[in-house]
Amino acid sequence: MSSSFKSPVDTAKAISATAGAKNSANIVNVILLSFLAGAYIAFGGLLAEIASAGMLAAGAPVGLEKFVFGAVFPVGLIIVVLAGSELFTGNVMFMTLGVLDGSASVGGLAKNWVLSWVFNFVGALFVAFVLAYMGGLFPAESAFATKATAVATAKVGLAWDQAFIRAIGCNWLVCLAVWLANASDDIIGKIVGIWFPIMAFVTIGFEHSVANMFFIPLGMFLGAKGVTWSTMIMNNLIPVTLGNIVGGAIFVACIYWYTYLKE
Repeated sequence: MSSSFKSPVDTAKAISATAGAKNSANIVNVILLSFLAGAYIAFGGLLAEIASAGMLAAGAPVGLEKFVFGAVFPVGLIIVVLAGSELFTGNVMFMTLGVLDGSASVGGLAKNWVLSWVFNFVGALFVAFVLAYMGGLFPAESAFATKATAVATAKVGLAWDQAFIRAIGCNWLVCLAVWLANASDDIIGKIVGIWFPIMAFVTIGFEHSVANMFFIPLGMFLGAKGVTWSTMIMNNLIPVTLGNIVGGAIFVACIYWYTYLKE
């Protein structure tokens, strides 16, 4: 009898095969697809801030506000996976498992991670500055602007170790979402597989490096106090990127490679 999803072993093999394709991908294609991925994740962040703005001021329970924020954010990764693009956080899992399985090289991993991280940033900045800020979606003194500045301020205010640890949990769940999407052979299955883990990490309050490439600059453009390029990079992007690498590489790629693919 046919099935609409792959077994865990077959999913691991598919992940390894994808890593091989990413390893030999054309650099220009990687740059363009990385720009798109950063923009797609930013779309999810933009939607989340607008959907949840003003809820707390209106008396909504804090848990409900967090859930609404998390419930709409997954649109970004759904587009990333179904339309095809290069997302740094997902690539942590793909390329690590590929190197371990022999379908990708260490040099290919480094090229993929650097290009996807940098151009995810460019894509997220484009949405934050051009579409959100210049587009006037966050008028001064509005609930939307208050939400955006509060999110940015909170993120740069995290202690380094807190940001790092929250980032581990984040990419553990993000890579599981990508894993489940690869396990499914139909569109609805992929969407459902993505939605639950992404909703969970955002509602919980974990830290995603690419999402923060949108959230923090937007708050900065809107005048969030204490939010600068320096505080964004030193207080958030560095520890969060490192934590995302640990979460995706160790807790997903390494463990599943060891259990399913290691000879």
